[in-house]
Amino acid sequence: MSQGSTADEHPCTSPSREVSPEAATKTTALLCVAAFMTMLDLFIVNVAFESIGETYPGSSLAGLSWVLNAYIVVYAACLIPAGNLSDRYGRKQGFLVGLGLFTIASLGCAAAPMLAFLIAFRVVQAAGAAVLTPASLGLILSVLPEARRAGAVRVWAISSSFAGALGPVIGGLLAETSWRWAFLINLPIGLIALVVAARLLPKGAPASRTRVPDPVGAVAVAVAVGALSLGLVRVEDWGWGSARMLLTAGVTVVVLTLLAYRVRTHPVPIMSPRLFRVPSFTVANITILIFTSAFSAVFLSVSLWLETAADYGPLQAGLALVPGPLAVPLFAALTQRWAASVPSRFVVSAGLAIFGLGSLLLATQGGAHYATDILPGWIIIGVGIGIAMPTLIGTATADLAQADTATASAVVNTARQAGYALGVAGLVAILGSQATLHTGDTFQDGWIFVTALVLISAVTALRIRQHKSRHAEDE
Repeated sequence: MSQGSTADEHPCTSPSREVSPEAATKTTALLCVAAFMTMLDLFIVNVAFESIGETYPGSSLAGLSWVLNAYIVVYAACLIPAGNLSDRYGRKQGFLVGLGLFTIASLGCAAAPMLAFLIAFRVVQAAGAAVLTPASLGLILSVLPEARRAGAVRVWAISSSFAGALGPVIGGLLAETSWRWAFLINLPIGLIALVVAARLLPKGAPASRTRVPDPVGAVAVAVAVGALSLGLVRVEDWGWGSARMLLTAGVTVVVLTLLAYRVRTHPVPIMSPRLFRVPSFTVANITILIFTSAFSAVFLSVSLWLETAADYGPLQAGLALVPGPLAVPLFAALTQRWAASVPSRFVVSAGLAIFGLGSLLLATQGGAHYATDILPGWIIIGVGIGIAMPTLIGTATADLAQADTATASAVVNTARQAGYALGVAGLVAILGSQATLHTGDTFQDGWIFVTALVLISAVTALRIRQHKSRHAEDE
């Protein structure tokens, strides 16, 4: 569903011109390639940290973390208003603008002469991705014949998931020559996709004439997550009781208070307050926020361990990362039937507990050898995510009215991106300076942090009580 639709108008009901079956296949492929490309850059960066740091002498882990976090924070803040703009002015236009912006920014990232320029172009990339993502999903729902929509949505979702598995490998392969190729590869793909999209996609009518959600609220989301992330990554340099840390904490509190006020009082808030009156939605989003924090922290920590403590090259590190992400879709498929006969909260909690077992195994093994100390826990983490994640995402909107599900899906995605940013920032705060990463013991504290987060999320998942549940005991 389109990330930016309002509660009053549903994207599936908007006027559109459906395409022929042959064009539907091409349209699905085009939209999936674009979605895959935006997610690929998120995972490629994880295995390029070491190479990027070597290009910019004197850069710290805290500074490098913003190559990842700048993308995540801006993407999170822009999803809801960008999706609404696509619904308001046309999804084809939104798709073309987002794809064009993302492609141009990718060239800027590849050519960045300084770390600050790279981070700035990552911000532009994120803005393009935030426009592109909801527009692409909205096009699937409004352009394709009804009989093909469900299958196309599944393919669209799977394409994003496979970016997690293939991103490190592709990034590692490209980074063997130069990390800049990880961004340059977007240029030919983006240009070809733009030409094809301009010819293939029907213009269609705008899906809604509603007002754009509160821009102050969107900025507040970005500032709150960004300020908290900044405080976490700089705490080693600043100190917990320093004036700068206290100022950062104060800004975070003030902006969160402003966000809560705007949500309650603005006629078109960035997040509808009635969504949070549904207990299952609120608790599920808290669980998603904590879970994704743990996920982003463990993904980055294992990537850094491979490139520093194990001294793997980018390609070797990328290949070593593959087993964990590959376990996710495999166990999601294997457990789907079992999950349908068990209350959702138990499925999610069990999966997250398995995730916690895997991260605890990483922490206790010491991290001296990949095959014996990293790989078993890494695969167990993938198994746990595969069990928990599909049910958790579906549970978040299960109790909502149909008219609210599009806006709610944008809130869920915002919570996921905020979790990614905070997890990376928390890990950087724990790991400290990049110079210490060449000792395997450094990562144990990070993996204990991940274990604590994911076990907390397993507990909060037990509080998800669905009233439209398949099971009376979830009432």
